[in-house]
Amino acid sequence: MVQITLADGSKRDFDGPVTVAEVAQSISPGLAKAALGGKVGGKLVDTSFRIDADAPLTIITAKDADGLALIRHSTAHLLAYAVKELFPDAQVTIGPVIENGFYYDFSYKRPFTPEDLAAIEKKMSELAAKDEPVVRRVLPRDEAVAYFKGLGEHYKAEIIASIPSNEDVSLYREGAFEDLCRGPHVPSTGKLKFFKLMKVAGAYWRGDHRNEMLQRIYGTAWASKDELAQYLHMLEEAEKRDHRKLGRELDLFHIDEHSPGTVFWHPKGWALWQEVEQYMRRVYRDNGYQEVKGPQILDKSLWEKTGHWDKYRENMFTTESEKREYALKPMNCPGHILIFKQGVKSYRDLPLRYGEFGACHRNEPSGGLHGIMRVRAFTQDDGHIFCTEDQILAECTAYTALLQKVYADFGFTDIIYKVATRPEQRIGSDAVWDKAEHALIESLKASGCQFEISPGEGAFYGPKIEYTLKDAIGRQWQCGTMQVDFSMAERLDAEYVGEDGARHRPVMLHRAIVGSLERFIGILIEQHAGAMPVWLAPVQVLVTGITDAQAEYVQHVAKTLRDQGLRVATDLRNEKITYKIREHSLQKLPYILVAGDKEKAAGAVAVRARGNVDLGVESLEAFAKRIAGDISTKA
Repeated sequence: MVQITLADGSKRDFDGPVTVAEVAQSISPGLAKAALGGKVGGKLVDTSFRIDADAPLTIITAKDADGLALIRHSTAHLLAYAVKELFPDAQVTIGPVIENGFYYDFSYKRPFTPEDLAAIEKKMSELAAKDEPVVRRVLPRDEAVAYFKGLGEHYKAEIIASIPSNEDVSLYREGAFEDLCRGPHVPSTGKLKFFKLMKVAGAYWRGDHRNEMLQRIYGTAWASKDELAQYLHMLEEAEKRDHRKLGRELDLFHIDEHSPGTVFWHPKGWALWQEVEQYMRRVYRDNGYQEVKGPQILDKSLWEKTGHWDKYRENMFTTESEKREYALKPMNCPGHILIFKQGVKSYRDLPLRYGEFGACHRNEPSGGLHGIMRVRAFTQDDGHIFCTEDQILAECTAYTALLQKVYADFGFTDIIYKVATRPEQRIGSDAVWDKAEHALIESLKASGCQFEISPGEGAFYGPKIEYTLKDAIGRQWQCGTMQVDFSMAERLDAEYVGEDGARHRPVMLHRAIVGSLERFIGILIEQHAGAMPVWLAPVQVLVTGITDAQAEYVQHVAKTLRDQGLRVATDLRNEKITYKIREHSLQKLPYILVAGDKEKAAGAVAVRARGNVDLGVESLEAFAKRIAGDISTKA
């Protein structure tokens, strides 16, 4: 007798061992048809998996996250199957699931073309339509090596040969194709319906540049036709919004090969940067932060004391002077502790909040650099709060409210909250980690936020809350963070005098709202597709005349608006007004003001809003009031 406990708590008894598929069939034929796999005691398994003892079971369908992972994993195998059908000489290597899809690496005598990709995708659909069963078998390692060598699949044989000789390996077959895999997989190829191949890229075997360059085919797969269509639409939108493309078109910044991973800001881009920075500076000022500034280069010994040298050495830029080794700071926290340590601090001084627009450097791999989103030199809106243990909850709760306000001002209202808990490699006692994790969880509860737990994802010195934004097309960007650290102040011997007159260690809260300003500005550009809200727009108003006769009046209008603190440009070229309007509209300016003889005589302007919206003729005073309202409401 085998008793199965289902996800809803109900129990079912079977006379003997039973498969996941048989359990699903016993519940309903519809569930049996929808089942892609099962979770037995927390382990994901095939529907053919036999349960021979009492166990909890969750039936996995396409509606589950695990079901989507099964679909993507199995579609990677379907891709390899199709490639082997069309290109028998191609050798298969590995094909894992990645975010939003999968890839598979192949060795082939020539590059795959776009036409090849279309043919492969068509063949995948044909193979899926056959609804061939996906069958698992197990072989001893050496037998599996010999089997794949016999097929001419030398890469597979090499992978299997790296497995301990006393272990068995599992293989999955669908039709004429068999692949090495731990599994699990969907029960048949007919479950794979909604997929698309995206691109081909190069990838070194085992990620080593000394090895052969393979061809990596990327694909995406989804549980429904609508989800696939939505994803492809999102990619189209993302391409239109690509901050690198918009950065060139709007003349905001550029990246230069003379300094890879760093940003050259052009005047309009720097105006945008300054608006973000000055806004955050006001946030510091209005919420009890004291702005500080630390040096760029700090002695290696400091990074050794904090633990960063052991953890981040490979990502730190180093230099030497007078036989002393230094590192460019990859973060600001040790410098803030050194500032805190100057002079005696009392419990009456706490919480003490420092903020810095700190320039940091990290030696990111060149392959990982991405526009201004991922760079080697960046500036953080970095802040550290030194407080007592009793103040942690109130500080974290207040910080979440502040962060929500800031994000809303920038146009983000959908926030995902995650608490990242202790990693395996960490400093500090379990008791300290218990306190820190509890404080973060309780602060989110007090803030009324729904949140997830990310086990083992905390920093080496403390747990953290990760604040992730959802943008206008549904993408997620992790920006803000709040980290509770009981260890670094102790490592650098920071202390304060308590109410009892004794010396105590402060708790250090590491926090950032926008994180890297470079990355956040990239996110803003993509969020707004380059059409920045009026308060952020590098050029808020463009003023132009119809003929040279209005040139002096155009300058007067521009000066009047500049005197009110607006960012204003003029166009006095002797060009047709329709040409000028069209050209400046492509720059996504919030307002274009046109002055002809009538407007000049009336002390007015013809107002065009972004999107070629004609707002008619307004007095200069009325327009100034309009744009001031846009800015104050951050419309």
